[in-house]
Amino acid sequence: MTDNPSLDTAATSVPCTESQRRWTLVAAILGSGMAFVDGTIVNVALPAIQQAMHATTADAQWVMESYALLVSALLLVGGVLGDRFGRRRVFAIGAVVFTLASLVCAMSPDVNALIIARGAQGLGAALLVPGSLSLITSAYPKERRGRAIGTWSAFSGVTAALGPVLGGFLVEHFSWHWAFLINLPLGIALVAICQWRVPESRGAGAGRIDAWGALLATVGLAGVVYALIEAPLLGWMAPAVLLAGVVGVVALVAFLIVEQRVASPMLPLVHFRDRNFAGANLLTLLLYASLGGSMFFVPLNLIQVQGYGATAAGASLLPFIVIMFVLSRFAGRLVDVVGARLPLVVGPSIAAVGFALYVLPGVGGSYWTTFFPPSVMLGLGMSITIAPLTTTVMNALDPSLAGTASGVNNAVSRVAGLIAIAVFGVLLTHGFDVALRHNLAAMHLPREAVETIMAQRARLAGIELPPGAEAARRTVNYAFVAGFRQVMWLSTALAALSALVAAVMIRDKRTPASQAPQKS
Repeated sequence: MTDNPSLDTAATSVPCTESQRRWTLVAAILGSGMAFVDGTIVNVALPAIQQAMHATTADAQWVMESYALLVSALLLVGGVLGDRFGRRRVFAIGAVVFTLASLVCAMSPDVNALIIARGAQGLGAALLVPGSLSLITSAYPKERRGRAIGTWSAFSGVTAALGPVLGGFLVEHFSWHWAFLINLPLGIALVAICQWRVPESRGAGAGRIDAWGALLATVGLAGVVYALIEAPLLGWMAPAVLLAGVVGVVALVAFLIVEQRVASPMLPLVHFRDRNFAGANLLTLLLYASLGGSMFFVPLNLIQVQGYGATAAGASLLPFIVIMFVLSRFAGRLVDVVGARLPLVVGPSIAAVGFALYVLPGVGGSYWTTFFPPSVMLGLGMSITIAPLTTTVMNALDPSLAGTASGVNNAVSRVAGLIAIAVFGVLLTHGFDVALRHNLAAMHLPREAVETIMAQRARLAGIELPPGAEAARRTVNYAFVAGFRQVMWLSTALAALSALVAAVMIRDKRTPASQAPQKS
C-alpha cells in the first residue's frame, strides 16, 4: 500500500544531483522501513513484554493500539505538514521523534510508561510514513520515478520478511528491550542522511492543515478503542467505559460533519461518491480488519500456547510474506488481462479460506500441518488482492488526486487494524472466559486455586498458575484456543464479506496496473 497522502502535490522534481537522488532513496527506504518493521518486531515481542511486566492482555493491546491510534489519526495531516513546511524537515522531525520515543520505550519501567512512549512513536511515524514516497517523487524526474519507487517497494518487501524473524531473534537471545533499541542506530543514520544529503522540497498546492479534523479523529478513535479494550475487564456499564464510548462516537460524528464543511479536509468525503473508490475502501476496511485483528493474536498463540520460541514464531509468518512479495508483481499484470474485479473477488475468498484454516489447530502438532497451510493461503489471497486493490483506488479518481486516493486508502487500512484489535480482543476474552470456567469446573481443583486462576483471566494464556495447579496449564491453553477460533471465524466472515463487496461494487476500468503505485 502506498503510504503517501500527498503524492499529487509532488508531481515535479526539484533540482538535485545524482548523489542526492540516491541518498534520498536510501532515506525513504530507511524511514518507511523503520516505521513498518517496528510494528512487526513489537508484535513478536509482546508475549515477552507481557511476562516481564506482568501485564494483562488489555495492556498488551494498548502497547500496539497507542502506536496505531496516532498513526491512523494523524497520517493524512503528516503529509500536509510536509507539503507546507518542507518534506525533508518534517520527515527528519519524524525520525527524531520516533528514535527518541524508541529509547524511552526500551527504558520504560512499567507498561503504562511503555504505552505512552509507544504513542510518541506513533506520532513520529505519522510524520515519517507519508514523507517517504514524497521525497522520492520530488527528487526523481517523472521518467525515472517508476524505477525508484519499484526499488523502494522491493526493499519494503525485504524488510517485511526480516522484521518478524529479527524481532524474534533479538527477544529470544537478548531481551524485549532490543525490539526498540534496534531503532537507535537506524534513526541516527537517517537524521544524518536527511541533514547532509537530502534536498528540501515543498508542495506547490499544499492545503490548509485540518486541525479540527485531526483532533476529532484522534479523540473519536481513542474513545471507541478505550471502551472496547477496557470493557471486558471493567464491564460494559462501567462509567469510564460508557463515557469513553459516548465521547468517541460523538467525536467521530462531529468529525464527519467537520470534514464536509472545511475547505481542506483531511478526509475528502466527496470522493466516496465514486462507486469504485467507495467499494475499494470498504473492501480495504473489511479485509484489513480481518488481517490486522487476527495477526495480533497469532504470535500470542504460537509463543504462549504452542510453546514456540520468539524466533520460530517470527519465522512462522515467512510463507505469508514471501508469497506476497513474489506474486504481487504477477498479480499486477493479471489486472491488465482480466481487470480488477475478478482478482478482488478471488483474492479475499482465498484469504477467507486461510483464516478458516487457523481454526483447525488445537494445542501441539507439527507446524507444517497446523500453522503453515493457513499462512500459505493468506499469502496467496493477499498477493492476488493487493495490486488490483491499489489499481482500483488509484484509477477511481482523477490522476491529480492520486496522492489523496492513496493516503485515504492507507488511512482506512490502519483504522481497520486499530479497531479490529480492540473488537477481536473482546471476542477472544469472552470465548476464553467461558471455556476456562467450564473446564476448570470439571477439574475439581481447590477453590483457592480456581480463584487465583480466574483473578488473572485478563492475562489469557499468560496466566501464572499457583503451586499445585500445574495440571491446569493445558486447560488454560485450550481456553485460549477456544477464543482464538472465534476470532478466526470472524476474520473468515469479514474476508468473505470483502469479496462480496468487490462483486457488488467494483466495476473494471482497464488502466495498466504499472501506472499505479504498489502497496507495500
